[in-house]
Amino acid sequence: MMYPEPMVAPMREELTRLGMQELRTAAAVAEALGNAKGSALVVVNSVCGCSARNARPAVAAALQHAVTPDHLYTVFAGQDVDATKAARAYFTGYPPSSPSIALLKDGRLVAMLERHQIESRTAADIAQDLVQAFDRHCATPATR
Repeated sequence: MMYPEPMVAPMREELTRLGMQELRTAAAVAEALGNAKGSALVVVNSVCGCSARNARPAVAAALQHAVTPDHLYTVFAGQDVDATKAARAYFTGYPPSSPSIALLKDGRLVAMLERHQIESRTAADIAQDLVQAFDRHCATPATR
């Protein structure tokens, strides 16, 4: 379902103000993730109630950690349909889920939080999962 842009704009901004780049087309996803080097966080943003309400603050909290991904991207499920479908193609082995948060390393999925791992959990708990994934997959050898 497509929601009016004025309704979703604040939800988009909640991630873009963190420095996340919105990928709004399949071509933008292909350019960003197709030959990606290093680590990339991809947040599938969503309008859906408590899951998305906790996912966005969790991402904000996790990005305060000393170790963070090299690249930060977001797509918006139900709004930027082609971009979301293209991003999900990188989430091998996982069904579509929104919100969801993926961590890729050199274009390969290394960590995934699906909606069922987000809903009914606090932003702090979700952020801790992300921080653990950042430490495991984003740290350079010198910082391990």
